[in-house]
Amino acid sequence: MSQTNAPEAIRTDGLTRYFGSEAVVKDLTLAVPRGSVFGLLGRNGSGKTTTIRLLLGLLAPTRGSAVVLGSPCTNLSPETRARIGYLAEGHPVFGWMRVAAFGRFQAGFYPTWNEDVFQGVLRFFQIDARRRGRDLSRGERAGLCLAATLAPDPELLVLDDPAIGLDPVARRGLLEALLYVTRREGRTVLFSSHVLADVERVADRVAVLDRGVLRACCTVDAFRERVRRVVLRFSGAPPTLPEIPGLLSRWITDGELRLTIANYDAAVQRILEGLPLERMTAEPLGLEEAFLDYVGDRGERTFFLQGRRAEA
Repeated sequence: MSQTNAPEAIRTDGLTRYFGSEAVVKDLTLAVPRGSVFGLLGRNGSGKTTTIRLLLGLLAPTRGSAVVLGSPCTNLSPETRARIGYLAEGHPVFGWMRVAAFGRFQAGFYPTWNEDVFQGVLRFFQIDARRRGRDLSRGERAGLCLAATLAPDPELLVLDDPAIGLDPVARRGLLEALLYVTRREGRTVLFSSHVLADVERVADRVAVLDRGVLRACCTVDAFRERVRRVVLRFSGAPPTLPEIPGLLSRWITDGELRLTIANYDAAVQRILEGLPLERMTAEPLGLEEAFLDYVGDRGERTFFLQGRRAEA
C-alpha cells in the first residue's frame, strides 16, 4: 500500500540480511523523518553500507522490510528511483568517459535534471569538463559524483561515507550542499560518515549500528546527553569499583579514574558519591568522543606509557 503521505521518508521493520551464516544487518527497525538530516554511524563492518544497499533495492533482505518514499525497497519503480539521489562509497566513475559526457549521460535518466546545479558543483570543485574520469583526483571524483547526485534535485539524498578523499575545503562544500538540499521543503538526507565532526554539524538525528544491531536512534543532543564522562580523584590509588550500570569504559591514571557511562542517572550518582573521593567533576563530550566510547572496546584501560621510565 502506498505511503506517499507518511511522515517518514524511510521506515524499516525487522530488516535483516545474512551473508552465509553471518547477520550483517539484524532486525533493524527505525524511521527517518521527512525533511531531516539523518546520520548513520558505526565502525567498519557494522552494516552501514549493507543497510543503504538494502534500502535502495540493490540487495534483497533475508527477512524484514523497508519502505522508501512510500514504496517497498524490494520493488522501487523507476519513478521512485528518480526521486532518490545516491552517492556511492568510493565515488565510482567511468574512467574512459569525459566529465561533460558523463553529465549528459546521467541527465538522460532524470526528467528533473538541473544543468545549472551540475555545472555549479563542477566549478566549486574546479573540475575541467574535458578531463576523463581516470585522470581525476579522489576529491575531484567525489565532486563529480556529488554533482551528478544533486543535479536531479532528489527528494531523498543518500550518501555512503561521502567525505572519503576530500580535503577540508571540499568537505565544507559537501556540508553546504547537504544544508542546501534540506532547505527545500520535504527534502531528506541519509548519510553515513566516519567524520563525526561533520555529522555533529549537520545531522538532526543519528542511528548507531554495532555489529549489525541498532544500539541507539535519537537526536544528536540526546545521544551526547546519554553518554557522560566523569573524572574521579582520590588521595591514593583508585579503589576497586562496585558494579556501575551503563559503564562503558574506565581510564586509570595515578590517583584518578575517568569513567564513561551510558544513561547516567541519580542511582549512578549515588554509587559514585559513596566512593572515598577527593573530588568528582564532569567532562563535556562531543559527538565523536561519545560515539567512540559507546561503540569502542569495553573495559579497563591505562595510559600506555604509565609505569615506564622516561628515556633520555
